[in-house]
Amino acid sequence: MLEAALAGLIGVVQPEAFMFMCLGVLIGSLVGFLPGIGGPSTLAIMLPFVMTMQDPLLVIALLVGMDAVGNTASAFTSILISVPGSSGSQATILDGHPMAKNGEAARALSASFVASLLGGIFGALVLFASLPILRPLVLSFSSPEFFILTLWGVSMVGILSGNAPVKGLLAGIVGVFISTVGLDAKSGVERFAFNVSYFWEGIDLVLVALGIFAIPEVIDLAGRKGTIAKAEEFGHGFLQGVIDCFRHWWLLLRTSIIGVWVGFLPGLGSSVADWFAYAHAVQTEKNRQNFGKGDVRGVIASEGCNNAKEGGDYIPTLAFGIPGGTSSALVLTAFIAVGIKPGPDMLTSQLNLTFAVIWTLAIANIIATALCMVFARPIAKICFMPFYAIVPPIVAFVFIGAFAANFHTYDLTALMIFSSLGFFMRRYGWPRAPLVLGMVLGDKMELYLWLSYTRYGFDWLTRPAVLALVALLIVSILYPLLTARARKKEARPLPLEA
Repeated sequence: MLEAALAGLIGVVQPEAFMFMCLGVLIGSLVGFLPGIGGPSTLAIMLPFVMTMQDPLLVIALLVGMDAVGNTASAFTSILISVPGSSGSQATILDGHPMAKNGEAARALSASFVASLLGGIFGALVLFASLPILRPLVLSFSSPEFFILTLWGVSMVGILSGNAPVKGLLAGIVGVFISTVGLDAKSGVERFAFNVSYFWEGIDLVLVALGIFAIPEVIDLAGRKGTIAKAEEFGHGFLQGVIDCFRHWWLLLRTSIIGVWVGFLPGLGSSVADWFAYAHAVQTEKNRQNFGKGDVRGVIASEGCNNAKEGGDYIPTLAFGIPGGTSSALVLTAFIAVGIKPGPDMLTSQLNLTFAVIWTLAIANIIATALCMVFARPIAKICFMPFYAIVPPIVAFVFIGAFAANFHTYDLTALMIFSSLGFFMRRYGWPRAPLVLGMVLGDKMELYLWLSYTRYGFDWLTRPAVLALVALLIVSILYPLLTARARKKEARPLPLEA
């Protein structure tokens, strides 16, 4: 194994492969900085090009390098202008943007970069350590367990919703309902499409995320005067952000483990991982009242998790040919096209290529973090711009990203509809994140339920792992409801004494 690890390292640091890795890191970082474009879309565009390449190492260097770092640069827009650059940086907004408003953008950015770096390296290390024990671990879960996990994910919106757990759960249910729009992949039956062909493939998550999060913030920006952060309060704290990551190393380690675990479970993805990590931080950390108001721990939890997820993502992808998410599915397609055979061969005859993936994950994160740290200050100067100057380019990015979803004019109509919904949810105190999370998990929930019933009837309800997960599900639902009720009782004014 040591020889294969050395061969993989030599392969990715040779000049040509290293150049392709740097190119992949640059493309992935640029895409991460552009809200709504998305890593999967860029990987799909690159497929025709990489399929003509003869050297598998070059394909690994380019695509894995691109896939590994998309979430790193996406912290720029999440923190500075409250627009998620990728699906894995949505939770970063909750504390990162308030920090920018408080004049701590530099601290938030450096904390996010270092957390992403350490999380990415941790994910690569876990991928390395998991090689001998992959098969029994993956085979221990099947569709019933995955179904309960998706239910558990939606139930966690109660935690994410602060003082409004009921509203959070309802928003999550609405998200699940939206995910059912379109043709049923199993039967071909049209559901809630109203005979409009545009809805047959469902409603694109990019449009929902942009509409729910971006446009309401743009409307808010357009009505403000001044700048996001005052000049005299901004520009310091880069070193403090680095120190924060090491000070909260235990939180970073825990959320990185969550990221690896979510990435390892096929189909959940980065849009779920960062919310799980953020919810865990809110639930377990002391002095949690500062979360959502500019707490650096929220940034560390989200960013450390979303890059660690990539290491977990490649565990089922390489070992069994089961992609952990959309991006790894596209990378898997390219691997097969150039002769890389995910499965047992990746652990035997092509073990050097597996180590090439591991080394690329680690080195790409180092390069991306260095680039982001070097160029953070010039890019972060966007905070000194007046609000009226920031709005037009944000609107342009949002509409370009929305149109790029399907290249259909109806995309813009859908964007405006969800923008209106997001505006009213923001105005009347309805949490928006649970709706997106419910939509992300809805189609997976339905698929796993259908598979469970088809395979086991109702017997899957008696499986020990399912019963254990159901117990956790009930606790995760009741806990936020009961704590919210207790807080209301404490806040209720006492009756005046006669």
